[in-house]
Amino acid sequence: MSNKPKILIIDDDKAVCAGIRLLLEKQGYITESLHLPSGIEDTMINFRPDLIILDMNFTVDTSGKQGLLALEKIQHIHKNIPVILMTGWATVQLAVEGMKRGAVDFLAKPWDNHHLLDSVKTIFDIRKPNPYTPQHDALIIGESEILSDIIRQAKHVAATDASVLITGESGTGKELLAEMIHYHSRRKDQSFVKVNLGGISASLFESEMFGHKKGAFTGAVSDRTGRFALADKGTIFLDEIGDLDLTSQVKLLRVLQEKTYEVLGSSTPKKTDCRVISATNRNLMEMIYQGSFREDLFYRVNLIHLHLPSLSERKEDIPLLIRFFTDKTCVLYGLPPVSFSEDSVSFLCQKEYPGNIRQLKNVVERCILLNSTKDILQPKDVEKIFNANPKVTEKLNLPEVGQVTLEELEILMIKKAFDFCQKSVAKTAAALGITRSSLYRRLEKHNIPYEF
Repeated sequence: MSNKPKILIIDDDKAVCAGIRLLLEKQGYITESLHLPSGIEDTMINFRPDLIILDMNFTVDTSGKQGLLALEKIQHIHKNIPVILMTGWATVQLAVEGMKRGAVDFLAKPWDNHHLLDSVKTIFDIRKPNPYTPQHDALIIGESEILSDIIRQAKHVAATDASVLITGESGTGKELLAEMIHYHSRRKDQSFVKVNLGGISASLFESEMFGHKKGAFTGAVSDRTGRFALADKGTIFLDEIGDLDLTSQVKLLRVLQEKTYEVLGSSTPKKTDCRVISATNRNLMEMIYQGSFREDLFYRVNLIHLHLPSLSERKEDIPLLIRFFTDKTCVLYGLPPVSFSEDSVSFLCQKEYPGNIRQLKNVVERCILLNSTKDILQPKDVEKIFNANPKVTEKLNLPEVGQVTLEELEILMIKKAFDFCQKSVAKTAAALGITRSSLYRRLEKHNIPYEF
């Protein structure tokens, strides 16, 4: 097997693909091209790229939305593969949106060969390990006793095929722990497929999870490979399992029990062989009591239970996390090395982080980006970031019972939070204490306008 990096180019212009492939192959890279985003799943499984160069605009859509959807699909299949975005209609807004969604670089057409090669080289210099065999232990940062105990348990159960349920507050690193379990298992050389169940509606559940045949329903213009097929022989990570509706829970339980499923439009059962890891930030036992989560599904996915502690339960790990996020931010944005003073670290250790590690990472990144001319960040630099956070001071006066329905109250609360958070879906979801996918569903349900 060749050790040369493999690069996949996705662009509907065959001449563009040929030109980039020629440029990269002269530098020793192995390349493959794809002209339609619909074939991403199969190509990634068969070619197993180390890097993807993705066009944002296809002939059927020049808004960039199809490129963003393709980026999301790539990350669902394997979130660790770096993606470079390219477009002939470059805008700052589109670039920022693509970077927010996980792309590592953005190039405008016509591209500069030296710039493209420099970007590719930089990515591979930073990411020496193959993204299909990452060193996931290094990404779970911390030396606290409570975290070390969880990691020991995870490595112990990784050798088995037992289903694992990972619980913990939002932002504690549940997905990273799931990946670590996969890459310490006998399935480590196979696919790790992440599925955000909270973002899949009941009407699309079977198509997303089991796939469909062309013509199976209105809009099924081509065959689609389901997530269980993509995860065959590997691991499927069912994130946000607590957000799954009851009808979809029944369908999921059936495939977990029988190890078979049917593709929509086909009556031939297909076998599935994949390890199941689930995660949620919700109390499933409480949901069972309320009747919103099936007890039999709970026991099916909860053979092994691992609970990740909140950041407040392992504050001794905050200095290590600050150092890790500082180095990562400087490399990601091409900034000179920077550090936090001891007093700054002490200041950050004393703060509360309801958003856990994700919030700490955000704070560190903002501190560095807003003070990019400084070598050492002092407490006053860090304190400004916390003081700049919007705080809700207005109290909500609830109407008397009978004046409004529960649905009307929900619409009122969502609109109020949406306006307060300046139409930011991420901030609004955090303010309301729900996931972004749950907020998207409510916005669509109540016809509340928002920008994609």
